Amino acid sequence: MREKDKYLKIVEWSAEDNYYVGSIPGWIGKCCHGDDELKVYQELSKILNEWIEIYKKDKRPLPHPTSKKYSGKFVLRTGPELHQALALKALNEGESLNKYLVKRLKSVVSG
Repeated sequence: MREKDKYLKIVEWSAEDNYYVGSIPGWIGKCCHGDDELKVYQELSKILNEWIEIYKKDKRPLPHPTSKKYSGKFVLRTGPELHQALALKALNEGESLNKYLVKRLKSVVSG
């Protein structure tokens, strides 16, 4: 695997900028933009390669890669009042709290 393949490259639409914007989470913030998604991705990959070369030349350790495996589980602390309110919403929908929250989270992520 090439060094650059270990890093998550994100190109997303920015309504604020009215452009696609590229970044490498945990290392390189928003660093390139444009109206062509593929060209922004290619520019982002080029920038990543340049940063890797700079770090190697300076004998600096590269940041930890973001390519991580996720278990599908996480702990969320909400406080008793919110926990109760969510549990009641799930009950009203005839769903488990877990199923209700997964459905709601998916709707937030997918837009």
